[in-house]
Amino acid sequence: MAGDAIRQRVKQLREAIEYHNYRYYILDDPEISDAEYDRMMRQLEKLEAAYPDLRDPNSPTQRVGAPPLEEFETVTHTIPMLSLANGQNEVEVREFDQRVRRFLGADGDVAYVAEPKLDGLAVELVYERGNLVVGSTRGDGVNGENINQNLRTIKTIPLALIAREVPVPERLEVRGEVYMEIEKFKELNAKREASGEPLFANPRNAAAGSLRQLDPAITASRPLNVFFYGMGEIRGYAFETHWQFLTTLPRWGLRVNPLRRGCGDIDEAIAYYDEIALKRETLAYEIDGVVIKVDNLGLQSRLGVISRNPRWALAYKFKPKQETTKVLRIIPQVGRTGAITPVAVLEPVRVGGIEITRATLHNQDEIDKKDVRIGDKVIVQRAGDVIPEVVKVVESRRTGEERRYHIPDRCPVCGADVVRLENEALHRCMGLSCPAQLKGRVKHFASKRTMDIDGLGDKLVAQLVDKGMVTDVSDLYRLSKADLVSLERMADKSAQNILNAIEASKRKPLAKFIFALGIRHVGEHMAEVLARELKSLEGFLRATEEDLLSIREIGPELAQSVVGFFGDQGNREVLRKLQKAGLSIVETAVDETAKLKGLTFLFTGAMESFTRDQARDLVESLGGRAASSMSKKVDYVVVGRDPGSKYERARELGITILTESQFKGMVERGQ
Repeated sequence: MAGDAIRQRVKQLREAIEYHNYRYYILDDPEISDAEYDRMMRQLEKLEAAYPDLRDPNSPTQRVGAPPLEEFETVTHTIPMLSLANGQNEVEVREFDQRVRRFLGADGDVAYVAEPKLDGLAVELVYERGNLVVGSTRGDGVNGENINQNLRTIKTIPLALIAREVPVPERLEVRGEVYMEIEKFKELNAKREASGEPLFANPRNAAAGSLRQLDPAITASRPLNVFFYGMGEIRGYAFETHWQFLTTLPRWGLRVNPLRRGCGDIDEAIAYYDEIALKRETLAYEIDGVVIKVDNLGLQSRLGVISRNPRWALAYKFKPKQETTKVLRIIPQVGRTGAITPVAVLEPVRVGGIEITRATLHNQDEIDKKDVRIGDKVIVQRAGDVIPEVVKVVESRRTGEERRYHIPDRCPVCGADVVRLENEALHRCMGLSCPAQLKGRVKHFASKRTMDIDGLGDKLVAQLVDKGMVTDVSDLYRLSKADLVSLERMADKSAQNILNAIEASKRKPLAKFIFALGIRHVGEHMAEVLARELKSLEGFLRATEEDLLSIREIGPELAQSVVGFFGDQGNREVLRKLQKAGLSIVETAVDETAKLKGLTFLFTGAMESFTRDQARDLVESLGGRAASSMSKKVDYVVVGRDPGSKYERARELGITILTESQFKGMVERGQ
């Protein structure tokens, strides 16, 4: 147990860190260096680790740490999150003002607040006594999804409100928009393209997709931000105007858009719209209009709601940025993991001040759905004002000479088979030595958890591929010291160390080798399952889909992927060269006396003594299997804190349920 001095120090550190978060994220005026901030955070982490009784879910160290969810819970909003009526032009905006004044019986002008309308995902945060307790999506306006553990990972969202200048309410429901800045979005998509993952269409989709991850660690890795603009229920504090509300939020540590403006009448609001429209291209984030709200909250209450829209607010939307052009041809682009993306080559056209010559068509389903053909006249837009995309075909302008397009059966880069796995939208090149994906494959092959070739980093792999020294992974085993020392920044000793690491990698367990090959859907765990069942490389080469489907945990997509990979002649040739180079793949035998041999475990809820990965490794090291989903094949379900629906399902199926301590006892005594 921690003493008073330790408790006081932890309290001081938490308050100091939250204060400096406020200075950095809200005021944009930091008082300390990043290094000093990091030192405080590390000290707090050490104290919380040493004194578990001091752990607090609202500590700044706890932004990420929750286990993955099985599904999102439903949250009912205390006050519905309404959608806004749209105004498309100045006439409609002035009609809105006339309706407001007519309803209120106002002889004079009505004051408004105008703010940029962000193109992100609407959320609601609930703070009780200053602490964040619930965070949810807008959903249908009445019910949303509880994404609290994901929202907690966003650094500009305070886990606890600041009460230095203004006392915090007993309960505060605050609405905002989570978004992703344009440059951060581009960087994220560049990484996804490099790894062969599907691209996000625009920053809004990227933000929404990031927030709806069941694993908060994924959300934490995404560059999300937030602005707050609206209120739900508030207890323990009263506001008279919306402007007062917006100016108070930053004092509690909640970000608001600095471009907001109070407007004395509708003329000022329209002038503000014109000003923001000119600034739109220079902003770091996407906006699609301006929101105009009646400032006085008493007047808002009198105006009320019509249908599902408040009478007191209007979204004055910008005009869409679209143009018409012609599809000259469609070409397939191959990503680093073999994903093939069809791209329309266009007659050059300027959209939003940028000349567009290409637009993504995403996948074959998208081409078929929109019926895009070579020679078509199409409407294009910059999705999220960033990625050019085809919106629709102008069918009325077809001449009959347009040609349908289908992604080819052979890779345009290496000639290997192109397959579309069941339940996947993407086509993929199956070639192990495909130049388009070679750098990524080599890097994965040499990584720590696969063949463990120390020293083969990104820059070295890039040089080896670009200079033609490595055309597939087998070429790594033919490199000489002379080859390596000829590369940039490669000394004699470094070259020898790499050669030693390559030599040491020649004898690896079968599971690690299979994982190293980068087969679609075959991760580290599945590689171990397959290696245990198929026994040898020859077993993989002989296996049929039927053979694989008979293995527990193997589904149709994975079976199809494995058979397709080992059936490709180019891949078989690379495997032959690897064997010729001296690789000795070692079968990993399971000890027949292993404590958990033949048993399947499923872990659900938060564990205190180990992570999910550690639990899986422990089970498999003792001859058992760790399942990822519930089925009758599971022998034991181990439950931690907040186990969720899997616990209830296990009870329904009559599966034996163990606590964490019972599981540890089973491991120690061998059942």
